[in-house]
Amino acid sequence: MSTPKGTRLGGRQKGTPNKATATAREAIAKFIDANADRLQGWLDEIAADEKQGPRAAMECFKDLLEYHVPKLARTELTGKDGGPLSVGVIKFSDLPAK
Repeated sequence: MSTPKGTRLGGRQKGTPNKATATAREAIAKFIDANADRLQGWLDEIAADEKQGPRAAMECFKDLLEYHVPKLARTELTGKDGGPLSVGVIKFSDLPAK
């Protein structure tokens, strides 16, 4: 049996994370929430370390944050057939009266 392109017969919908991913994200979120007060201390320790420093502390924070707050996908707007986007300005006074 063939199905039209882009249709699904079963399973999870496109874009829905699988159960393992959802469980992992939930566990990390709970860990971060439960240790929020301690997290600052850990980041301060990393930042104060001569070998690691503030940049390493920021990287740790950023890495943790990616699991708690999902990254937004980049979106590029294009015009017809992938060409440049045309933007026009219409003055309210130029609109026809109703």
